Amino acid sequence: MTTSIADLRKSYERAELNEDASHAAPLQQFDQWLKEAISAEVPEPNAMTLATVGSDMRPSTRIVLIKGYDERGIVWFTNYESRKGRQLAGNPYAAIQFHWVELERVVRIEGVVEKVSDEESDEYFHSRPLDSRIGAWASPQSQVISGRSVLVANAAKYGAQFMLKPPRPPHWGGYRLKPDQWEFWQGRKSRLHDRLRYRLDGTDWVRERLAP
Repeated sequence: MTTSIADLRKSYERAELNEDASHAAPLQQFDQWLKEAISAEVPEPNAMTLATVGSDMRPSTRIVLIKGYDERGIVWFTNYESRKGRQLAGNPYAAIQFHWVELERVVRIEGVVEKVSDEESDEYFHSRPLDSRIGAWASPQSQVISGRSVLVANAAKYGAQFMLKPPRPPHWGGYRLKPDQWEFWQGRKSRLHDRLRYRLDGTDWVRERLAP
């Protein structure tokens, strides 16, 4: 018997999100939820969807991994010459989304993106496993290649060239999204979900409830 996609549905009843129990600052709320996702051992709690828009006004998304966060913003690392890197060079505004399915929670973050310092990029790059550091040299990310053999050959080439000490490629480093808007979504019964938005007003965060 085939199940129709339109008939797939779930009742969300795990938790609630209200103003009294939430933090006044969005970073504190995010810190709490991320730690709870890690403690709950949800699959890849650090995975986030990154959305950017190119010069053709077409949005695109991909999964990246958060590598740091503080009052300055959300940090990840990638190839600056990739599709997302080229799009961010032309339009620095982006959106991020975390979806922790098992906890019935979503976090959405919007803001402007900037590159992190060379020192931050160097520090993180040299903390990566050797294969990952070689991979940053081996992959011309987002470019068309003739086959996987290109990657294998490049990895062998740069592995022989750099041995155990590959430097950080000049085209590779970190980005930081500086949030001006956060939204925390908690699934609730009867599709009456909880949505709290924090928007930046000057230097202050304004917390508002949105209808689901």
